[in-house]
Amino acid sequence: MREKLSQKVLNLKSSGIRAFFDMANEIPDVISLGVGEPDFDTPWHIREAGIQALQSGKTFYTSNAGLQELRAAISSYTKRKTGLTYNPENQIIVTVGGSEAIDLALRALLNAGDEVIYLEPGFVSYYPCIKLADGVPVPIRLTEENRFRLKPEQLEAAVTPKSKVLILSYPNNPTGAVMEKEDLEALLPVIQKHDLIVISDEIYGELTYGVKHCSIAGLPGMEQRTIIINGFSKSFAMTGWRLGYALGNHEIIEQMVKIHQFAVMCAPTISQYAAIEAMEQGDGDIEAMRESYDQRRKFLYHELQRLGLPCFEPQGAFYMFPNIREFGLSSGEFALKLLKEEKVAVVPGDSFGECGEGFVRISYAASLQNLKEAVNRIFRFLSRYRT
Repeated sequence: MREKLSQKVLNLKSSGIRAFFDMANEIPDVISLGVGEPDFDTPWHIREAGIQALQSGKTFYTSNAGLQELRAAISSYTKRKTGLTYNPENQIIVTVGGSEAIDLALRALLNAGDEVIYLEPGFVSYYPCIKLADGVPVPIRLTEENRFRLKPEQLEAAVTPKSKVLILSYPNNPTGAVMEKEDLEALLPVIQKHDLIVISDEIYGELTYGVKHCSIAGLPGMEQRTIIINGFSKSFAMTGWRLGYALGNHEIIEQMVKIHQFAVMCAPTISQYAAIEAMEQGDGDIEAMRESYDQRRKFLYHELQRLGLPCFEPQGAFYMFPNIREFGLSSGEFALKLLKEEKVAVVPGDSFGECGEGFVRISYAASLQNLKEAVNRIFRFLSRYRT
């Protein structure tokens, strides 16, 4: 049967994150700091909006682009948060999670052989989505020395005559890095010189600490050449509701809707009604969760420093990306031994690209109690392997 399968799909590797998650689930008493998912329940008022929609029989298909009321709410929310204006009629699409929005954007933009510049370490879906859209992935390897920020000279060096798209992902998964306004402004001459379209993955945009998130779409000349990817999973603790969205140039969004209508018809209707409530009444929930993450961020960073585990201080998302090279173990070996010996699940850094080797990703989307116990276990582990 294997010979009947698509070679393009066979050549893709499964997610390293999922492999460790499945392994951790089989071991009792594991503290999982691996999966990038909020540990909060979806706020009750958002759940109640979904329940009300279900009880009211709102279980039918919606418009392919999503409920008009939700698109209007997304437009208002985006205007309030970023100052950017998007027309709900033709510049917004509601998708099945942010990952579908990334996939749709790439398929709407790429012809076979077009090159897509993306950042490593980075979200595991970028590379396979580029390949599945017949694009050519061109990674830029970010460095700890530059705080995992993209420099204009790196971008310039990666561009060729076949370059079409740049994927930016800040706040960054897995590093927690951010790009501030002046960092993004430094990229504009290169982006505009080479006429690149930017896919800006801003799923963690609400989760920044000590700095304000800046969308590259709001910078001069960038609104029409940027597709913003966002969603509800991280900001509103709605991972299982599977809902995201994209905003951008109406001609690009139109083609994304075309693909979306044939692939999934529309995003889940009940989730869309719940999302309206999140957009309109969820600011307080975001603030409460952000404050809690920040408390844990400060705790974990302090503890990693105390343990002598090198890690730059992240300012976004809910991850840390410590350097474990001193232990003479690969990222995969370190993570596997930590899981089996001390029952703490983290993700090998090379799951996020080759330059992630020598690091592991730790999620602090866990209770302080679990983080404290995990630190104790990590201390025992490091004591055995430190030379």
